[in-house]
Amino acid sequence: MTRVRTAVVGVGAFGEHHARVLNSSGAAELVAVVDSNQERADAVAEKFGCQALTSIDELAGRVQAVSLVAPTVLHSELGVALLQSGIDVLVEKPIAPSLEAADALIAAANSNGRILQVGHLERFNPAVEAAKEQATLPLFFEVHRMSLFSKRSLDIDVVLDLMIHDLDIILSMVESPITRLEATGLAVLSSKPDISSVRIVFENGCVANLTASRASVEKIRKLRFFQPRQYISIDYTRQDGVICAVNEQQKIAFRQLPVTKGEPLVRQIESFLECVQTRKQPRVTGQQARNALGVALRIREEMERHGSIVTATLAAHNQ
Repeated sequence: MTRVRTAVVGVGAFGEHHARVLNSSGAAELVAVVDSNQERADAVAEKFGCQALTSIDELAGRVQAVSLVAPTVLHSELGVALLQSGIDVLVEKPIAPSLEAADALIAAANSNGRILQVGHLERFNPAVEAAKEQATLPLFFEVHRMSLFSKRSLDIDVVLDLMIHDLDIILSMVESPITRLEATGLAVLSSKPDISSVRIVFENGCVANLTASRASVEKIRKLRFFQPRQYISIDYTRQDGVICAVNEQQKIAFRQLPVTKGEPLVRQIESFLECVQTRKQPRVTGQQARNALGVALRIREEMERHGSIVTATLAAHNQ
């Protein structure tokens, strides 16, 4: 097939990785990078031998597909403009800062016949893929996602920054409505919550406990889920896992999860390029990403509600 003409919009630290992968892909031709910071755009363009631009207006008619790695608040504005220009879009997670903005992206993709894929990167983690193949009836999840503090993505809270990865994975494995949700959060090193603990109860009885922190002293990326006579544990970072099951002798038997390792970003972008060429539906659609965003926003509301109770309790205590 002819290589897909591509560009990256937003070439900060992660956007540069998108440019790296596209530049090395045999399925893509990296035509340009776009960034409002001319110096940054020039540096990345020189590194990968493409053109540096400061506006998406120059992309129409020149590229077929774009990786949109701009700040979340700009996803809808830039994404809609790109889709209306006839360009397929891989937009980083979260899809948008609000459901209304997400709806605008989805509507623009549908009305213009464009591919809209959302960058929930862990869906392309080989350990996650292997674990999902083993899932029969997950009824309990325990998830920990902890990171060292970074100045990246401080425009959003820890739920939209980190936890949303795991929310998306759980929603893809549990086909049941949410009946109850409890959440707490605390701002530690930024103006938005940096730590969050969440408990989600689904209509079918499944329960998910999630903890996320970007103020940790170590990096942890682990997910466990339990189902009848079996539980599966994975480490996102190591891309490995173990299956623990009750054998015929009624004893616990352990075996390694069959995983073929690979870079999730490469797998994600190659999948996107295939969708651009074949016009098939992406693995992570706009609607699926909207669903994850909806749960994340519910968590935010619950954190705010709980925070107001704590504030009132402290005020009463100090009187």
